[in-house]
Amino acid sequence: MKFEKSSVIGIVLLGILLIGYFYFTREGQIQLEAKQKHLQDSIAAIVPTIQDPENRLKLIDSSQVKPIVPGTFQQNGAALESFLTLENDVVSIVFTNKGGQPKSVRLKQYASGDSGNVTLLSNDFNKLSYSINTGNNQTSNTADLFFTASTIEKTEEGATSLKFTLSDSTGRSIEHRYRLKKGEYMFEWDLFANGSDKLFTGNSVNLLWQVQADQQELDIATEKRETQLGLMGADGFDYFTMSDGLNKTWENGLKWFGVKQKFFNTTIIAENGFSFAEVTCKVPADSQRIVAQSIANLRSTFPTTSQTLIPFKIYIGPNDFSILKKYKMDLEDMVNLGQGFYAFVKYINRWIVLPVFDFFSHYLTSLGLAIMLLTIAIRLITSPLVYSSYVSGAKMKALKPELDVLKQKYKDDQQTYSMEQMKLYRVAGVNPLGGCIPALLQIPIFFALYSFFNSNIHLRGVSFWWSHDLSSYDAVLTWGFNIPGLGSHLSMFTVLAVLTSFLTSLYSMSMTPDQGNPAMKYMPYIFPIMLLGIFNGLPSALTWYYTVSNVITLALQFIIQRYIIDHKKILAEIDTNRKKPRSKSKWQERLEQMQQTQKKVDNLKNKTKK
Repeated sequence: MKFEKSSVIGIVLLGILLIGYFYFTREGQIQLEAKQKHLQDSIAAIVPTIQDPENRLKLIDSSQVKPIVPGTFQQNGAALESFLTLENDVVSIVFTNKGGQPKSVRLKQYASGDSGNVTLLSNDFNKLSYSINTGNNQTSNTADLFFTASTIEKTEEGATSLKFTLSDSTGRSIEHRYRLKKGEYMFEWDLFANGSDKLFTGNSVNLLWQVQADQQELDIATEKRETQLGLMGADGFDYFTMSDGLNKTWENGLKWFGVKQKFFNTTIIAENGFSFAEVTCKVPADSQRIVAQSIANLRSTFPTTSQTLIPFKIYIGPNDFSILKKYKMDLEDMVNLGQGFYAFVKYINRWIVLPVFDFFSHYLTSLGLAIMLLTIAIRLITSPLVYSSYVSGAKMKALKPELDVLKQKYKDDQQTYSMEQMKLYRVAGVNPLGGCIPALLQIPIFFALYSFFNSNIHLRGVSFWWSHDLSSYDAVLTWGFNIPGLGSHLSMFTVLAVLTSFLTSLYSMSMTPDQGNPAMKYMPYIFPIMLLGIFNGLPSALTWYYTVSNVITLALQFIIQRYIIDHKKILAEIDTNRKKPRSKSKWQERLEQMQQTQKKVDNLKNKTKK
């Protein structure tokens, strides 16, 4: 093979260029790596110093920009931020002298996803403050002022207390007195003002209460749907699902106001009530951590006097029905045991489901077994109706040969067939709607248990078999994309619930006569597919309940149909009913009149067409 001289020279030059490129690139990379290592070493040397509490306070003090505080509170505009903690066996509350307010709240008995405890109000957005007159027709917000903290005091009963004081050169002062009792999530906050007639305008304090709800559960989308504003007003309890841009105003007065997440809530209670309230909500769509934010203006009025004490209470803790109920403030209404169009089921939950479940869970170490016993108890309560529906189905099956004859005889006249069918049922003493009652009964039971399992904090973080959390779905299979109607995971308890529902439907269809509706033949196949999409994102406690319930249904159907119902006796009963004179009920008379009228109208239409 021959090479041109120019080609050889070109190849040599290209090789020299490549060697030079890799050499100089490598030199630059070495220099860059050296700079990065130097930077990392510098950061590593600084971080321990910042993490030390004493040095951290110095850094805060040296870096902060001192706000300009007009009037007589100038000395409170700059200081070192310090933190003090009130705690008991269930909660730890960190307070800051900046604003004399809570800084964060740690719930000791509830775990978070990062292996620590659930922490609320743990970001700079959260504030509890108000404006005061600082002189010269100017105001300042207490969140920008530094209070003087007292030492923490403890009583013999185990209660701890703390006081923050803000004073000026004229003798006016404000005190924030906090008191936390043993075993309580609720703590007291007394706002005492000396010189209140000059510190506040219009004999009122306008609280600015900012609350940010951070993600605490597995599914942030579900948590956003469950996050609400809850309040006790003049007309009773009310709630609003937090949505971006939501703005509400109340002028009739409120007793308490709070932000409720799925399992936790932050609520402020005014013992003298709020005379006015306004709240604005924000729900960041692109946030991976923030569920919702609320900014509330809450007005509390007081008599004209130079010294004023305004008592508040603040609850920051779990949505536990029994804990909230003991305060006797209707705070238990924050727990969603039934809302909206199915609000009536909250009475089923309060009076039946909750007491029965608490009884079983008290004696059993496994909540999964408690749910199974709850399922059995509910099925026992509804068993008389279920039995009557099976008897009704057996009677209708016994009439199937006669129904087939009528169907063939009136195959071209559906209305006449319906009239003769109803007549046959009446003569035989069969109620065609008897089998519908248990199905209708399942509707309130479903909504009751959906609300109960979706809001029961005792299920949170509890494992059962492969489910790591009975309050959430049990994803045994996940994928990195969303399938419409299914999601990005597959729940095993949902699969079991769907499978047992499919078997139940097949067995029920085999035990009932053909209703003449072709679509009914496909329901055992269509309905489970619908359930798969509906149940896949529901708590595994609920899908476990339906799995157990379906297994019980299968067993009951088999036992009742094979060993309890006497089919010969049913046929004899039908024959006896045929011989009895039976009068038509008013409902049957009206139904037959309507059918006859409709038949005449159809016949008239047919004649007109001809």
